[in-house]
Amino acid sequence: MAGNPVIVFASFSPNAGQEGDVEEILRGMVGPTRAEPGNEIYDLYEKTAEGPKTFHLFERYTDADALQAHRDSEHYKAYRAKIPDYLSEPIGVIVLDAVDAAS
Repeated sequence: MAGNPVIVFASFSPNAGQEGDVEEILRGMVGPTRAEPGNEIYDLYEKTAEGPKTFHLFERYTDADALQAHRDSEHYKAYRAKIPDYLSEPIGVIVLDAVDAAS
């Protein structure tokens, strides 16, 4: 259903010693996802303070249809098939609808 922008926060906790692998996989998603017509933001962050390194994606899509198109893409399917082997816990995904967000 088209309409308002959709925001996604995704968090990744790598297995000990596999932080570089997770970063490589996630960096591989940045270019193809930013090139999607409905993607507005796809930024990768890392947390290194206090405990093990974790990675976080901040994503913004024009609407729910654009998010679904992202999830239907070949690069998304390939990444989702690969990355769980490198994580100590499931991906933490939060999908938000914009209420009052800057454009």
